Amino acid sequence: MSTVTNEADRVRQNTPQRTLQKIDEGIEHSVRFHSGQPARVISRRIHDLDREWSIERWLETNASGLAFCGTVLGITVNRKWLAVPLIVTGFLFQHAVQGWCPPLPVLRKLGVRTRGEIDREKYALKLARGDFEDWQGKVEKQIAKIRQLMAEMKAAQ
Repeated sequence: MSTVTNEADRVRQNTPQRTLQKIDEGIEHSVRFHSGQPARVISRRIHDLDREWSIERWLETNASGLAFCGTVLGITVNRKWLAVPLIVTGFLFQHAVQGWCPPLPVLRKLGVRTRGEIDREKYALKLARGDFEDWQGKVEKQIAKIRQLMAEMKAAQ
């Protein structure tokens, strides 16, 4: 039986255990540190996390830049440069299918995280900030408003 895994799972499966441990410990340290800070400090960290580039974005940006440059150089300088986009797109395809490509170990070792890893820290901080404390009450109020509007619309017909 074949199972489908998302990009983050494939990247994590293809990341050495030591690197995963370092990334996970960094997330845990950040959450512990920021949890004891005022809401404005937590909000600033969440803002930074929203702007952090994921491994996918790094790979896509680097691959497209190299492919573009290789194509331009292949057309204008020497046809041998056309090997660059061929190789780069092959790596990108390999990453899409397997979750691994040659730049991946280097980027992961540098601490580049998956979107799931970034979001794990982000939502832990949102929880620490209190974003989810009264979510059930808010949902119930919204449902009551919707029911009231629907009743008013039905009465107006």
